[in-house]
Amino acid sequence: MDLLPRIPVDRQVINAYGDGGFRINGQRWEQPILIFPGLTVAWAVDGFAGMTVESLQPVFDADPAVELLLVGCGPSIAFLPKDIRAAVRERGVVMEALDTGAACRTYNLLMGESRRVAAALIPV
Repeated sequence: MDLLPRIPVDRQVINAYGDGGFRINGQRWEQPILIFPGLTVAWAVDGFAGMTVESLQPVFDADPAVELLLVGCGPSIAFLPKDIRAAVRERGVVMEALDTGAACRTYNLLMGESRRVAAALIPV
């Protein structure tokens, strides 16, 4: 029995995280990133505290629309600012804060199930 879903080759998969970055489909990223099933882009923030509603605009502009945004806060979970949570919720996106490792694993799982998920990840 195959327990892992078959992931299409055009999907963005997090192969590894740590040492200050990520490996996405074999490419090394050494900065915060926004990852979607079909695209990975640099996320213009200076750590978790630098997150703003404006910095999340690519999530709101995504097509298809993102239903769930996972936020990898770094080495440990942190509280999402109330104003950011409210602004994201107003746009119809559920936002969940996790440590970066948990966010990476959860993203891969949900993306493999063809969910409309994205992740905003701070390197560890």
